[in-house]
Amino acid sequence: MKKILTLCVLFASVFAMQAKVELPPIFADNMVLQQQTDAALWGKAKPESKVTITTSWSKAKTVVSTDADGKWFARVATPTAGGPYEITFSDGEKLTLKNVLIGEVWICSGQSNMEMQMKGFRGQPVEGSTDLILGAKPSTLIRSCNLKRVKSFETQDECEATWYEHTPEGVAEASATAYFFAKRLYDVLGIPVGIINVSWGGTPIQAWMNPELLKKEFAGEVNLTALESKVWPEKNSHKVPGVLYNGMLHSVAKYTAKGFIWYQGCDNRKKFELYKRLQPAFVKMLRQEWENEDMPFYFTQIAPYKYEDPNLPHAGYMMWAQAQTLELIPNSGMACLHDAGEYACIHPANKKAVGDRLAFQALENDYGVKGIDSKTPIPVKFEFKDGEAIVTFDFCSRGLSPISTDLDGFELAGEDKVFYPAKGRLLGGDRKQIKVYQCPEVPNPVAVRYGMKNWSVATLFNCFGIPATPFRSDNWE
Repeated sequence: MKKILTLCVLFASVFAMQAKVELPPIFADNMVLQQQTDAALWGKAKPESKVTITTSWSKAKTVVSTDADGKWFARVATPTAGGPYEITFSDGEKLTLKNVLIGEVWICSGQSNMEMQMKGFRGQPVEGSTDLILGAKPSTLIRSCNLKRVKSFETQDECEATWYEHTPEGVAEASATAYFFAKRLYDVLGIPVGIINVSWGGTPIQAWMNPELLKKEFAGEVNLTALESKVWPEKNSHKVPGVLYNGMLHSVAKYTAKGFIWYQGCDNRKKFELYKRLQPAFVKMLRQEWENEDMPFYFTQIAPYKYEDPNLPHAGYMMWAQAQTLELIPNSGMACLHDAGEYACIHPANKKAVGDRLAFQALENDYGVKGIDSKTPIPVKFEFKDGEAIVTFDFCSRGLSPISTDLDGFELAGEDKVFYPAKGRLLGGDRKQIKVYQCPEVPNPVAVRYGMKNWSVATLFNCFGIPATPFRSDNWE
């Protein structure tokens, strides 16, 4: 009889284990769900059973069926921003998520300058982080989530993730770029904000792209050897095309979000022309994954830095290539960091400028905030006459600045394709034109450049302090 009782207890325990709903790590206490949407929820339970979902913000119940593998997927209507709430899942045994907020959710991805936490890297601090970390209170409704670094040749449906409240520890662990972005949104909108950090330092954009997309559209241009052979290289295995999409990005692609912010590009700077096609393809992929063809996408232009070879100004070329993708990506925006780099550090301490400028665009474009001009001034027309270049800009509704002074950082070249330093000066009228002149070495210019170096200093801005993008009128090598 004792053995029978033992077996009964064992079978009951096994049944209970099978009955309990399992959620991927991205769903946890302290998370944020996107407001006023049908937010996606998914997980596992007993095969071919029913899962009932109830929320504390609604009396309605959602019932879904599991498939033969125990997988289930549901959508739950979310209210306007608020909380905290609870969500209960039941398949014979209840599982409850607590302290859930409803607000604005943004996916934040890229390489090391997105990965860099508020606590900084070793020997590389984040400006202003000490006060923000020590002053963090849970009453500030910002929540951050970090995904564990995972690379994989096979698509993974789950990735280890940790949600943090707005405590000193939580703020210290948050991506600095993403945190400053979230804080600006929170300060202006006054509603909960969730940031999901999906990043890995030293990675090219193709590591984050769907392998099938790369094979279809970029075969011969992107090295797919390791991906196809499924043999890891001895070094830099995290750079292999497709492996971070497989290991990380795909696992959160169903998570309902407002938009996507992206800080990446340093690792692709030597192939800047290819990047002009890779980034639009990447964004198209994201919008297909999130089933939202209008999903906002805001990205950060790389910042000036000395880099290893001053005679190959790949950084400047890359900045201009990034700016050129704007017209290829609907509902996108770019944060220019021409004034926020550091000569000797590739991880600038001024992450507030990054997060703020990304947030300015979201606030203006997606949340209807008026009164600022968040866009980076970009040249749209080049003219050459009387030994000068006339450059006309767009995205500067209040004009450019500063006026009544000569500006450095400009260059002119003639037919010999040799560039010499020149001065820039704003013209009158609507202040959207600048003449580039005072270059005796080039009496008949045919090309003009600004900031086309690895390291350069910003001198041209709009009236809200947003720097103009580095640019070039030529397409010479």
